[in-house]
Amino acid sequence: MSTLAPYACHPETSRGRQHPEPPPQGRSAFQRDRDRIIHCSAFRRLEYKTQVFLNHEGDLFRTRLTHSIEVAQIARTLARNLGVHEDLIEAMALAHDLGHTPFGHAGQDELNACLRELAPEAGGFEHNLQSLRVVDELEERYAAFNGLNLCFETREGILKHCSRSHARTLGPVAARFLDGTQPSLEAQLTNLADEIAYNNHDVDDGLRSGLITVEQLLHLEIFAMHHEQVRRRYPDLDPVRDGKRLVSEVIRAMINTLVLDLTQTTAANLARVKPQSVDELRAAPLLAAFSEPVRTQSRALKQFLLNNLYRHHQVMRMTRKAKRVVRELFVAFLDDPRLLADEYRREDPAAQARAIADYIAGMTDRYAIREHRTIYRMD
Repeated sequence: MSTLAPYACHPETSRGRQHPEPPPQGRSAFQRDRDRIIHCSAFRRLEYKTQVFLNHEGDLFRTRLTHSIEVAQIARTLARNLGVHEDLIEAMALAHDLGHTPFGHAGQDELNACLRELAPEAGGFEHNLQSLRVVDELEERYAAFNGLNLCFETREGILKHCSRSHARTLGPVAARFLDGTQPSLEAQLTNLADEIAYNNHDVDDGLRSGLITVEQLLHLEIFAMHHEQVRRRYPDLDPVRDGKRLVSEVIRAMINTLVLDLTQTTAANLARVKPQSVDELRAAPLLAAFSEPVRTQSRALKQFLLNNLYRHHQVMRMTRKAKRVVRELFVAFLDDPRLLADEYRREDPAAQARAIADYIAGMTDRYAIREHRTIYRMD
């Protein structure tokens, strides 16, 4: 790609794969990574994993799969605007949630609690680390290696955050958490594309569900400003008759504002620092950023969603049930590993607990519910 900026990642100068392979023909190394992610089992299972609302609660709510596609769409736009590698940033975006449990963050939190309380020797659970574990070890598609054997740069973008204790065990891909350097600009932008996507699309799903209202959102500067712009641009839209169109236009406008602001602020940071290579960019402070006014507005929206959607009593009821399913599955399998298929049985207790966590984390919402019924119901 001749239009790449000097600070972009280049497949020809990649830090390589954990297991050496011949270079691909007819596509770049980063295209190969994206293709492997799309074809892996964990990616397909995202279709039936919760974003906010359980998969069976409605066909129109976001799932982890649709969320990942939306992140990739935003990330590719940012990559094109800023001259970094579009295929790499797409691969990062599509893979960033591969390690997510069923039932969203409720499932992750409960699985982490189970490991820490019942099998502390195995360590806890964090979906970001699990995403890396999926692509490095758990996928079984290739004869020569476990996992997907992705490029260093793709794996770097998947590992968004990591404790120092975990970083010491992960090798070069986690070195930046020990030496204070930054990831590639592609990775920085993917992280913020994720934030843009989930904030705005959770607004859409929250309104669709009836758990939050437009009247509540009008108290937020970012929503009120774009709502007024849309009303001025389309004065014939009736808030009752055309409510869905109105909300869609507002959310579209908010995403556009966030993408443009992120592009402009990041471009200004790049012009100030002038990195001439990806290594110089990694040695600089974080350069992908929103402007301060937009960051403040975005934080207010995030806090609103936390208080009014994620902690809504109906969502909290779902959360409680989801945590119960995860905990009772973990307890059953830990107490009696004979309930597990042979591939998930281990002799070492810590390895057994981790295998159980891998099994539960890989479940879709509906499969977890079915497994729970199989073990705990008599019918």
